[in-house]
Amino acid sequence: MAYSIDLSGRVALVTGASSGLGAHFARTLARAGAGVVLASRRLEKLKDLRARIEGEGGDAHVIECDVNDLDSIKSAVAHAETEMGSIDILINNSGVSTTQRLQDVTEEDFNFIFDTNVRGAFFVAQEVGKRMIARAKGAAPGSFTGGRIINIASMAGLKVLPQIGVYCMSKAAVIQMTKAMAMEWGRFGINVNAICPGYIDTEINHEHWKTEQGQKLISMLPRKRVGEPKDLDAVLMMLASDASHFVNGAVIAADDGFAV
Repeated sequence: MAYSIDLSGRVALVTGASSGLGAHFARTLARAGAGVVLASRRLEKLKDLRARIEGEGGDAHVIECDVNDLDSIKSAVAHAETEMGSIDILINNSGVSTTQRLQDVTEEDFNFIFDTNVRGAFFVAQEVGKRMIARAKGAAPGSFTGGRIINIASMAGLKVLPQIGVYCMSKAAVIQMTKAMAMEWGRFGINVNAICPGYIDTEINHEHWKTEQGQKLISMLPRKRVGEPKDLDAVLMMLASDASHFVNGAVIAADDGFAV
């Protein structure tokens, strides 16, 4: 018997959906039947993605969201629920990085990374989590009690890498945030888990892997290869679905063994 995951009737909010893994996650969820809310600051990119999803028979809605602005987060989540219904799945994906030695990190560099990767991720999850808790208490309408929050961390939160130390620190914070939320919100039927991707080939970094520096990095990886976005699909779909009802507070590395 074939095994498949059907997310029909569920609503998924994906932050950082304008490109890279966020865009891929949105398409994957839509193919499984979820109504997808695409959130980012880059509306034109989101509109292009919405057209692709609709062209594949999916359902998508676009909202502008700046995760560095709490009012923008609150407005985006409220707008998403007004347009598509209560949010059942959150893919907390927005993230940024810089590259430099720790002694060269400025206050602006530090704040740039932590404001998006930690502060922004926390308040997005908090805003969605509050609404999931209200539904669990019967204080808000919704067809699905509980929820699935998937924080996109990184194998850099598990293994320190040179020249991106502050990024590593921020993703380690996301991992601890995931565990804290899982502990506090689990009793409301909300499962909070984290995916830690390794090096993945996306349109953002595709050309890098062809350079001398990129090839050198690949040669240092356990199996001398980078992943593709689809390599994360099985973990994503399991965590987003009812199949993960007994998985809470998990930190799952999908990095081809790099962080071992």
